[in-house]
Amino acid sequence: MKISESWLRSWVNPAVDSEALAHQLTMAGLEIDSNEPVAPFFHGVVVGEVLTVVQHPDADRLRVTTVNAGANVNNGEPLQIVCGAPNVAVGLKVAVALIGAVLPKDFKIKPSKLRGVDSQGMLCGATEIGLDDGVDGLMLLPSDAPIGVDIREYLKLDDRILELGITPNRGDCLSVKGIARELGVINSLAVNEPVIAIAPVTSDRKLSIQIADDVQRHGCPRYAGRVITGINTQAKTPTWMADALVRSGVRTHSVLVDITNYVLLELGQPLHAFDANTLQGGISVRVSEAGEKLTLLNDQEVTLDNDTLLICDESGAVAMAGVMGGLRSSVTDATTDIFLESAFFEPLALAGRARRYGLHTDASHRYERGVDFELPLPAIERATTLILQLAGGHAGPVTVVEQVAALPKRAPIYFTLGQVQRLLGFEVTADFVLHTLLSLGLHVTGNENGWNATPPSHRFDMSIAPDLSEEVARIYGYDNIPVKFPVQPMTLIPTEDRLSTQALRQTLVTLGYQEAVSFSFVDEKLERTLNPEVNPLRLANPMSSELGVMRTTLLSSLIPCVQYNLNRQQNRVRFFETGLRFVPNAAQEISELQQIPTLALIATGGRVPEQWTEAKPKMDFYDFKADVSQVLLSGRIGVNFTKSTRPWLHPGQSAEIIQHGVTIGYLGRLHPSLEDSLDLGVTWVAELDIAPLTAPQVSKFTELSRFPSVRRDIAVLISDSIQVSQIQTTIAAVAGDSMTKVWLFDEYTGQGVDVGLRSLAFALLWQHPERTLEDTEIKDGMQRVVEALSHTYGATLRAS
Repeated sequence: MKISESWLRSWVNPAVDSEALAHQLTMAGLEIDSNEPVAPFFHGVVVGEVLTVVQHPDADRLRVTTVNAGANVNNGEPLQIVCGAPNVAVGLKVAVALIGAVLPKDFKIKPSKLRGVDSQGMLCGATEIGLDDGVDGLMLLPSDAPIGVDIREYLKLDDRILELGITPNRGDCLSVKGIARELGVINSLAVNEPVIAIAPVTSDRKLSIQIADDVQRHGCPRYAGRVITGINTQAKTPTWMADALVRSGVRTHSVLVDITNYVLLELGQPLHAFDANTLQGGISVRVSEAGEKLTLLNDQEVTLDNDTLLICDESGAVAMAGVMGGLRSSVTDATTDIFLESAFFEPLALAGRARRYGLHTDASHRYERGVDFELPLPAIERATTLILQLAGGHAGPVTVVEQVAALPKRAPIYFTLGQVQRLLGFEVTADFVLHTLLSLGLHVTGNENGWNATPPSHRFDMSIAPDLSEEVARIYGYDNIPVKFPVQPMTLIPTEDRLSTQALRQTLVTLGYQEAVSFSFVDEKLERTLNPEVNPLRLANPMSSELGVMRTTLLSSLIPCVQYNLNRQQNRVRFFETGLRFVPNAAQEISELQQIPTLALIATGGRVPEQWTEAKPKMDFYDFKADVSQVLLSGRIGVNFTKSTRPWLHPGQSAEIIQHGVTIGYLGRLHPSLEDSLDLGVTWVAELDIAPLTAPQVSKFTELSRFPSVRRDIAVLISDSIQVSQIQTTIAAVAGDSMTKVWLFDEYTGQGVDVGLRSLAFALLWQHPERTLEDTEIKDGMQRVVEALSHTYGATLRAS
């Protein structure tokens, strides 16, 4: 069931936001399947009036208009806007996107020229602001729309649509009234129900109603109807009602049909209007005969079994009771007199009937789950009042045929406070139990030693004491129930799902690195050689001048180790070290010294040890990155790599390591000037914070999809200053959840590609976990990717 949040809040308005309201309903058993805005985000669109329209001098399909967008726009002067909509005309009220406006999909309105004519904005169709009004061209607003008012405010587009998954036992919540009733109890608020007055009777016309005895006892114990004459069916459905219906997923029709649908959604009582002038004689309710035929409103002719409830006149069936009306007696534009039906049909009498004939209607959905048997009379008065207000007419008396003894019984349920507490497993006060049940509409007598609670007419799901305990738990709040763990003496072996420092060391040893253990004191000269901006903490009493400061990088410890080995003809060196680096603040206050556990790697020489079977391959950036990536993989963390600007690293062969937007380390080659000054060859270094590597991890398993994957490739020309990781992040953000992987498989610069650009080719893998994807879904996703790359980076598709 869909419902407009603003409609719901007109009944009861708790002081919580939309997300909190949805959570309250979900935790009360009315699960919110979706909570979506009426329109996507946009701003800068106002109501305007078209003042003039002239033909564009150089374009047959364009018009040059002047538009009044309000006193606060352009100093009150009209805007000149070029428009291509076929329905633009003088005097129309339209949606005007001003300069600076941002429309859905981040489309920005800027000053422009169309075929040489200045345009100061854009006249919008509904689709351009995320709506659908079925008009080819501009969205036309009512003539009384106030000029200059923000369109979101005027059309109430900040409203949200809640879609609820109502379980079969809660048919009482298939209406605004039912949901508001629950929300009021949860928040201890009164519900502002509309006052339902008795409609004035100004006509004596009525129809006789007969119900077969067996049907009254088992099927339709209460049936009400009245004739309303002189109705103006050309009357228009008011905007507030049309908005409420559309946002609840119901299409608007004529004013009569819209009113009955509105009351259905508002109160939960199905109604049906017959064209009174097509009915012959009175109304009767009976069971069908086998082989009897009925043509329904949807033009479907059904052949009935011998157990279907029918509404009939003297010439035969005119409706399938509680399911759908017949075509012969349907309301049309020529209808002036109607017979309005409001009845209670028992759930068992209608269960499965609609599905048997391939039907499912809002009425059958509610009747099969149980409709309040006290609702038919208030609902018919509510609908009558709305008809008289909106379409005029004269109401006749309400004719009611009922057998009270056959109506559902609400027997008292006996229970005690002890029963509630034992079933729920926690202590709840007698006052809370009593207040909750009274708020839910139950009639309660007795005390905590023994209550008798009688459910209200709208609750079909209460019959035994545990049902009442469930109500208490719902309103108390499942997430407020105290957690009590069972007490049982046992010895638990500590286990942590994390990478230990020892496992980290073992990973590096497996990769061919040897561990170094150094002092935390280093040579200040080496620290400043690596980074002239560094300000290490000096020791008051150092062991030697070479160990005079606290290290700010573990490289200050590892580089001397490499130099020592190179001087002794060890041409291939791999070291790692785990330890603290000390980063002082600007004032060098020891109390604020950061001691950061760090892992550092350093490598020089060939990629693999010397072998007689092949040449000596040199280590490059990607070889060293593979080693670092293996360390990250052992820690099971995902990272991105971006270009590094650290002064001690090679500017073109280095990278920052980013996790969740935070730098946790770097890798790359030492700057060539440093390699020369330190008498090193090509040397690769990396430093990583240990904390992210050894942080506790929660194992996650995603079931492998059984459905086929689809690959799509895209090649773009893009600035060579833009990093591949940025592009991949953008693609992943806009492509949608069905895109599972994106990777770069080709890079090209040279002939045919301008200087400053490069051609990048990406593969995108699409796969859904629960079904086979359709071509249109993939096509839409690829279109979003192309638009995002073009808008964000100025990229263009490369021709094949």
